[in-house]
Amino acid sequence: MKILYKIVKPVQLITLIFLIGGCHIYKFRDVSIPIDVKTVKVNYIENKAQYVNPQLSPNLSDKLRQKIVSQTRLTQTNADNADWEISGYINNYSFSTSAISGQREANNRLTVGVHITLNDRKLDKVSEYDVSRNFEFPASQSLEQAEASLGDEIIRSLTDDIFNRIFSQW
Repeated sequence: MKILYKIVKPVQLITLIFLIGGCHIYKFRDVSIPIDVKTVKVNYIENKAQYVNPQLSPNLSDKLRQKIVSQTRLTQTNADNADWEISGYINNYSFSTSAISGQREANNRLTVGVHITLNDRKLDKVSEYDVSRNFEFPASQSLEQAEASLGDEIIRSLTDDIFNRIFSQW
């Protein structure tokens, strides 16, 4: 009887996994790269916003390169004949009041937008993506203080969004 019990439990677990997968309750998307694409060139992401945070462009460019190299099979190159070439620019960097309490500002919002272009030389196709994120911060902080405290989150969030738009079609 104990042997039957040891067999039934794993079988039930495996059946449950197949049922969940068959019902499409959980769906995971992998990085989607055509098999013939081997190299990528990530150009410097310029800052064309009205307000320029001098740290944003170099940090975002570097973090995107690192993420692509570490999470895909693509090889980073600086050659002009890369299979994929990614370029872009920061097109929005603005802040506004997002909450008022007792007729005073309570929260501010920093909005950062990036326009990305993917040049697929294998398909001779250009795709464009816009990514935008809002970051809330207390009205008691200056913009410089908010940038210092939110800097890593801004870079990480934008990098993840850009990566997902390009490689997972999110």
